[in-house]
Amino acid sequence: MKYSAVVIGVSAGGMNALGQILPTLPKEFPLPVIIVQHISPQSDNYMIHHFDRHSRITVKEADEKEQIKPGVAYFAPPNYHLLIEEDRTFSLSTEARVNYSRPSVDVLFESAIDAYCSSLIGIILTGANNDGSKGLKKIKACGGLAIVQDPSTAEVSAMPEAALQLSNADYILKLEEIGPLLVKLSQVQ
Repeated sequence: MKYSAVVIGVSAGGMNALGQILPTLPKEFPLPVIIVQHISPQSDNYMIHHFDRHSRITVKEADEKEQIKPGVAYFAPPNYHLLIEEDRTFSLSTEARVNYSRPSVDVLFESAIDAYCSSLIGIILTGANNDGSKGLKKIKACGGLAIVQDPSTAEVSAMPEAALQLSNADYILKLEEIGPLLVKLSQVQ
């Protein structure tokens, strides 16, 4: 299989955006999906429970030292950076905010490169700052694939616009096109 993991960065408008992607993935989806959604430090995990109920893949909060498995969507916990170790386990950090955010999309993307490099798919969705744009550029530089939500379809266009300014995306798509593309890419040998 050409691709081994999907990382997604999303902020304002994430509930709707992820709601058009996660439920489209089949139960046997062969890749892990690792998500940083900018959330309040006091978040009650409503989003995770909602998507777990409405998706065919398992949706859960990532745990420290957890082994990353295919067919699971992992969310960064509130107020923690989510990192991927080279052995493809998670680690959590309370280091300083990056791009005003903890969890930070750039922190996830940059650590994922060390574990997956050219077999990584990076996705930037709706959001109100530039978090993730540097990480997506590095995914592209490593030979990975970059997907950006069409800014004209985003609830808040700043994140996808920043990603497009910094990296040459492989795909610029409407939300409803992303899930089917991921299914197709996951079948590429």
